[in-house]
Amino acid sequence: MIRTPLRPLARILRARERGENPDDIEAENRRRRHEEIQARAHRRAEGRLLLMAGLFAMAFATVGVRMGALASSQPTEPRAEVLSAQIMSQRADITDRRGRVVATNLLTHSVYAHPHQMVDPLGAARGLARIFPDLDEERLTRDFTGERKFMWIKRKISPEQMQAVHDLGEPGLLFGPREMRVYPNGDLAAHILGGSGFGNEGVNSAEVIGIAGVEKAFDAWLRDPANEGAPLALSIDLTTQQAMEDVLYSGMRLMNAKGATGILMEVKTGEILAMASLPDFDPNDRPRPLLKGDPSDSPLFNRAVQGQYELGSTFKIFPVAQALDLGLINPSSGINAQAPMRIGRFLINDFHNYGRELSATDVIVKSSNVATVRIAQMIGVERQKDFLEKLGLFVPTTIEMVEAPTGQPLVPQRWPAVTSATVSFGHGLAASPLHLAAAYATIANNGRRVTPTLVHGRQRPEGEQVLSPRAAAMSVDMLRQVVTRGTARGADVPGYEVAGKTGTADKPRASGGYYKNKVIATFASVFPASDPEYVLIVALDEPSTQTAGGGESRTAGTTAVPVAAEVIRRIAPLLGLEPKTDENLPSIAPRFEPRVEPGEPGEIKLVANQ
Repeated sequence: MIRTPLRPLARILRARERGENPDDIEAENRRRRHEEIQARAHRRAEGRLLLMAGLFAMAFATVGVRMGALASSQPTEPRAEVLSAQIMSQRADITDRRGRVVATNLLTHSVYAHPHQMVDPLGAARGLARIFPDLDEERLTRDFTGERKFMWIKRKISPEQMQAVHDLGEPGLLFGPREMRVYPNGDLAAHILGGSGFGNEGVNSAEVIGIAGVEKAFDAWLRDPANEGAPLALSIDLTTQQAMEDVLYSGMRLMNAKGATGILMEVKTGEILAMASLPDFDPNDRPRPLLKGDPSDSPLFNRAVQGQYELGSTFKIFPVAQALDLGLINPSSGINAQAPMRIGRFLINDFHNYGRELSATDVIVKSSNVATVRIAQMIGVERQKDFLEKLGLFVPTTIEMVEAPTGQPLVPQRWPAVTSATVSFGHGLAASPLHLAAAYATIANNGRRVTPTLVHGRQRPEGEQVLSPRAAAMSVDMLRQVVTRGTARGADVPGYEVAGKTGTADKPRASGGYYKNKVIATFASVFPASDPEYVLIVALDEPSTQTAGGGESRTAGTTAVPVAAEVIRRIAPLLGLEPKTDENLPSIAPRFEPRVEPGEPGEIKLVANQ
């Protein structure tokens, strides 16, 4: 803008020539300048007022339109959105074979603290220690009065605990929504499920991840959105699992055992209907693992899958079945049972003196070590190893559990004659009870290899034909005679044609050698023998029971067998098996009769009939 001078020289000179006052010219120019300034200010003010009026009009119009839209729309529940990085927290349910939920998700809250926002840190510490007894009040006080800006208090709390914390009225205590994994059946099937924990987590959400069992093995599948929340259907049956655990727990207590395990498997499919390991735990409150000592002392230890045991005489059916298959013997073949038997500098004896000769059937029925070794010698080392390998006894099982690879059988590096002999009657090779279940299922399945699984209804390729159907059928018949007239007569549950083999193996010392008074007692069974449908394994760790004469017995026939018999009595009706005889079952007194006695709430004890 060009400013007009207040005293223009030309006009001043002319004014002086005419005798006029030059100051009047200056005054006139100053007046005009002020008028122009005022005019410009007036125009600017009018423009601003018009702009503000337009903005207010637009704002009121927007509010009016929005109010009209809300008034005409249907009401809906508001949804909260987390603006922070998304954390995938949805996890599919796990069910049993009948669709009953064994693991699901529950909406809960976490509680955390901003100590710098607290009004009364000492009162907050005192209140939290009262609500959560496992928290240390002194430590909370130090944390709340220190330099920390954030700290977790509890990563998951119940609604009652949330209300109690809220009632403290402390603005520095805050809540965050999240999902948690819940196991509604408590410790039922705990080792199968394993448990879960939190992975990536923030104050408003947390990622639930599997940390053991099928939760870990199927972690990616359970969190995959592509599955659209479809549940994972396990092969177990909750009712059968509960019955097995109840009987197994009572039997363990009655037999004074350190631990116990049981496996029930379908012969045709390999699907596991029940699998228990005791002692167990509650996956809702999974204990910490042991950092030293014997792993089997921890309730987290899965004896069925991770346990590596010499399974004793339950192995004797393997060389006999192989010899039948190879045509080396038949059920009535005479086998030299003269004891003791010397192999190098080692002597092999029998529990009893069985005379000079036993039929091949009686080798199994009477459980002769010496005669079993004679049969293994007929087979030869290489063929024996090849057969055991085909049964899956040299590698970990492929069961869908993260613990499966840790169940690597302990197989001898060298296989001299004495090793071949001891392995034939279940010593020198350590495998898990699940290995034993799969091997017995293979024999019961007309000799076709069975692979155990925990997934229901999954199509899998047919297994290898390990044994001829004829040899397999003869082997099952021998196992049936063990129950009807041999070492497992206590397992002859009327109507269910139980066939099986006992095994009592001394426990090895960590320092070498064997304990004299500690054993693993096992009963491996198949039922019904005429058309095998199920395999049941029951094993007790360090059992001991009083005999009728006041002595002490640790053999499988007096410990594992009666427990297995009670398991069959309880679960056979649950499986829909009808007794195959017309006997009056109630008139036959069972060896064990479950009844509730004073003690722990809900505890079921197996009480021996005298």
